[in-house]
Parts: sequence; structure tokens; C-alpha cells
Amino acid sequence: MKLYDNIQITSNGIKNSLRKYKSLKSISEYIWNGFDAKATQVYISASINELEKIYEISVADNGHGIENHLLKAKFKPFFQSEKVYDPEIKHSATHGKNGVGRLTFFTFATMAEWVTVYEKEGKNYQYKITAMSDSLDTYEASEETEVDTTTGTKVSFYNVNDPELSIESIKQSLAKEFCWYLELHKNDGYKIFVNGEALSYEHLVIERKDHKFEIENTSFSFDASFVCWSSKLAEYSKYYYLKTSGEEIAKENTTFNNKGDSFYHSVFIKSNLFDNFSFSELPEQVTLVGPTLKTKQSDEFRYCLKEVNKILLDIRKPFLKQHVSKVVESLEVLEAFPNFREGNPLDEFRKSQIEEMIGCLYIVQPKMFSSTMNKEQKKTFIRLLDLIVQTGEIDSLFNILQEILDMNETEREDLSDMLKYTRLSNITKTIKLLSDRYKAVNDLKRLVFEEELAANEVDHIQKMIEKHYWLFGEQYNLVTAAEPNFSEALRRYVHHLHKEYEEDGVDHPDKLKQMDIFAVRQDFTNGKINNIVVELKHPKVSLGETQLSQIKKYMNVILSVDQFNAPNMTWEFYLVGNKFNSNGYMDNELKNNEHHGEKSLVFKVNNYKIYVKTWSEVFADFELRYNHLTKILEMERDKLQTEAQTANEIVSAQETNTAVAPKEMS
Repeated sequence: MKLYDNIQITSNGIKNSLRKYKSLKSISEYIWNGFDAKATQVYISASINELEKIYEISVADNGHGIENHLLKAKFKPFFQSEKVYDPEIKHSATHGKNGVGRLTFFTFATMAEWVTVYEKEGKNYQYKITAMSDSLDTYEASEETEVDTTTGTKVSFYNVNDPELSIESIKQSLAKEFCWYLELHKNDGYKIFVNGEALSYEHLVIERKDHKFEIENTSFSFDASFVCWSSKLAEYSKYYYLKTSGEEIAKENTTFNNKGDSFYHSVFIKSNLFDNFSFSELPEQVTLVGPTLKTKQSDEFRYCLKEVNKILLDIRKPFLKQHVSKVVESLEVLEAFPNFREGNPLDEFRKSQIEEMIGCLYIVQPKMFSSTMNKEQKKTFIRLLDLIVQTGEIDSLFNILQEILDMNETEREDLSDMLKYTRLSNITKTIKLLSDRYKAVNDLKRLVFEEELAANEVDHIQKMIEKHYWLFGEQYNLVTAAEPNFSEALRRYVHHLHKEYEEDGVDHPDKLKQMDIFAVRQDFTNGKINNIVVELKHPKVSLGETQLSQIKKYMNVILSVDQFNAPNMTWEFYLVGNKFNSNGYMDNELKNNEHHGEKSLVFKVNNYKIYVKTWSEVFADFELRYNHLTKILEMERDKLQTEAQTANEIVSAQETNTAVAPKEMS
């Protein structure tokens, strides 16, 4: 005789209550039902039609089946179940407390049919249950018959109607849903099969680590297994507590959830401590009989968690360091950093300082860089970090962070140590960068001011400027130095800017003249191309009309070449020597151009400017540019020069100077 009964809620009411379920989540519920029924093996089979779409799915398990006399408890009423739950104890042995998984099939199929075998009084019995998606409040159960088959349940779903379902999507979803559970029971033979193939979740495992430790002067020992996952799982990151037999007695969230760092993990702790343990609060008046029952308030348990969290913290640190680059990259995409110029050593150094600071803060408190901050807030925050680093107020930053961040003692100590290291590291790098530049400038001063060195223009001064042309501006690329003429300069120039090679495009009587220094800088932010030409004169040569006319000839050659004269190009020419001649010509040129408001300017037309500088002015400009940093570092200036005794030795010493600029283009 068939049994017909109604579930105590309407079909639409059931669907409304289960609206959060999607196809893949629903399929997972039927697998959980199998594990809830003490199954160790679950088999998913999917049938595919000629259009490569799934039209039928079945989930079979080797659990204890659904006992016939419990059928009404399973299906009626809707929000009740025979599953026994202690609200104070959370564990994985029983997945769901509402017993709703049996009805979620409506999200992907029109009909579900259960064939279940259970054991009663030493015999196995089988019967069938049928439910339709358009009448979820009603089910049909057949009469049971005695069978020889093993216990278990197979539920089949017909007329699958979700076109997005595929074998691959099912595998990916189940791996994320069950990886921690299969890891928990990997020694017990638990497996899930999809169309005959064992489900693998190894692609989700970033790292596994095992640790053993004991509590001194006690008999308690612990085996802790840590697994780091590459993706967010269906379950929070948890501690799983196991008896020595491997039986799980409880689980709870770890202290590293919701940190904003995508650090997904599971910790499996097996110990004899849990062989006689209660996770429920015990009344004070209860008298314990036999071995002392341990609880979460026990010193042994607290010690266990403390040690586990130390290990977890150590595992988390390198993980976070690997993710710092992603954080920095996302900030760059948002243009949160100040406008640092690529190729500018000082700007690149400042940027590295901020990146190190971001790394320190992210490792301790990833939430500081969470998506809750909008673009403008992130820009403000990064610029404040830049200001703090530049002014050396890192101690003040630490004091502020202590007040506003929820850090434990270990996190505070770690942040303090990292900030100290970052500060010392930055100072060391700054000293190295600036000291090498000062060495170069001091060596150049000797070449142009110490007559006894007998330095000449080509072999010494020009060689120095070729290596240190940053004196005339950061972020330039050297096009030519000395020997190449304008035709060769144009070929290199066009190749650098456009990755093309130009035939001789210079038609001018002076095209074979050679510039001492010709460098180019592309400003991608403003879409401009800035160029400089430097003409260097022997220390004994006084600068006057003859020397200025020479650099104007260079300008006229460049004016005659179209490739040198795009609207977005600017040109700056520098004439540099030890002193002006005594006839007052250069002084008058400077006075005639004072109205432009630029120091050392003697000529300006459109995008062309000519500057005349003495070496003393060049060195003074350098001093002003780095004055604030040298004051912070209190550098010992007299030590910042080479011990070379000749002009040739000074030039050779530059090979080991880190301030040397990139070589000229080829």
C-alpha cells in the first residue's frame, strides 16, 4: 500500500523559504544528507544528451538509509528533523539542523526519486519516495520490500533544466564545498566520485604543514595539521578538534577570519586532551567521577590554542607578503600613489619606501586596505603615508595605529619590529643613494676646480657627465655623447621614441657637428617629450659670445629636422663652464631675459630654451635639491669623495658608483 502525505507548508512557501539555494548548492545538500547518514562514499552521476547538456543527475551513498518509521520525521513538518543538535556544540558530524536538503531539487529539476535501503532487526528493506517540483508539499512513498543489497540511498533527479550545469562546474563547486571535510576524514576512506572519477581538491591546496608539540610535565600531546586554501570555501576557516581515534568532537572559527586578507585555512588538532573533554559549560556543583574532564577553560586547552595560533601566524606572514604585491598593484591601478616619475632614482626610492610601509601595515592589519575605502580615501591614505615616511614620523604612526587598530600583543610587537626595520632599511638605502651622488659631485668638483689634476674636456669632464647626466634632470635617457653627429643622433632618437629606424633625415650644413650630451625624457603623464643638449667647456675656457653661438648652431640644426619638432616636444640647451668672460656679454644676455623669471636663461623661443651655467651654479642647484634629505641624515660630507689622486683615477672610480646613469642608446 502506497503512502501519500502532505508536508506542513505550501509548495510556494517551501520555494520561498529555500530561495537562497542555487543548483550547485542544492546538489551539495544531497551529498551532505549522505554524509549525515554516516556514508563514507558518495557517487554523483550525470547523464548528458546530444547537445552536451545534463538532463539527469543521481546522488548515491553507502549510508544507513532512511528508516521507514522515520519517514514522516524526515519529510514532515518542513522545519523539523530527527537530527539531534546541541546548540553549544558545533561539529561536522551532522551538517544541517532543518532537514531542508531533500526539497531543494526544484532549483534544477522537475522530479526527485529516492530509492533507500535501511537495516531493521538484521534484515535490509528497500522502498521508494517520489516528489515533484510543482507540488513540494506532497510526497509519495512505496511499500517496503526485503532485499539483499547493502544499505544506502540513491536519489535521482529528472528533467534537469539548468543549462549552466556541467560536469566541470559540479566538480569545481564540490571541491570548494567539501575539501575541508574530505581532508578531515582523509584517513577514514571518505570520497566523492563524479561520473566514476574521485573528486580531487588538491588544486585548492596552497600549503600543508604538520606540527607536534607536548605540554611539559603533563601527558598531553598534540598533532596539528594546517591546510592553506587558494579560494574562499563554503565554510569559515575553523579549528577541528579530534580525539586520538580521529573522531571529531567539535569545531569553531579560528581567530583569523574576516581579516580582509583572503587567508583561507583549516586547522585539524588531534590530541588525547579531547578523549575526555566537554565543550559545554559544566555547572559548578557537578562532581566529576573518574578521570578529570577537561573544558575550554582548562589551562591545557588554552595552551594548545596559543601554540596553534603562533604557528598559524607564522604560516600567515609569508602568505601575506606574497599578497602585498597584489595590494600595491591594485593601488597603482587606482592611481593612489603620488606622481612618481619612472626612471627617477629618488622618486623610485620614495615609492619603494611607501610600498614597504604598505607591506608592514598589510601584514598586521589587511583590513586597512579593504575594498571599503573608496578611491579618494585610498589616495589620501597613501599620500599621508608618504608624508610620514619623508618626515621620519614613523614612531608617531605606530602610536596612532596602536590606538585605532584592534591588535593583540603579538601583532603590536610585529608591527613595531617591522616599522623599525623599514626605517633603518630606508635610511641605509637613502644614505647609499645620496652618498654615491655626493661622491660623484665631489669628484666632478675636483676635476673642474683643481688645476693640478690637469683635467681636460673630452677625457675627463665629459666622461663624468656621460655617467651622471642626472645633474641636469632626472629620468632622461642618453641619446648621444661626444662622437655621434646629428644624423646618428636622429637615428637613435627615432628608434627610442617609435621603435623605428630613420635614414639620414638631417639636411643642414652643420649636421656633422657633435653634441657633448644629448638626452631625452618621455613624460607619459602629460604626453610630452623633453630633450636636453649639454655643451661642456674646458675649465680654462671663459664663456662668451663664441660659445653661445656654438650652442645656437646646434639649436638651428634641430629646428631644421621635422622629427625633432613635434608640438609635444620641448628642448633645453645648457652651456656649462667655469666662468664668464670679462667683456660682460653673457651678463647682458642674462639681464635681457630676466623677465622670463627663470634663473640662468639667456634665450627663449616657443619650446626652445638656452641656459648658461657656471659649474658653481650646477653644484649649488644640486645642494639645494638634496638639502632636506642631507639634513635628516646628517651626512659626513668630507668622507664623500674617492681617494683617487689623478683625473684618470677619478673617472675610473665611477664604474662602482651606484649613482651612474644608464648608458647611451645604441
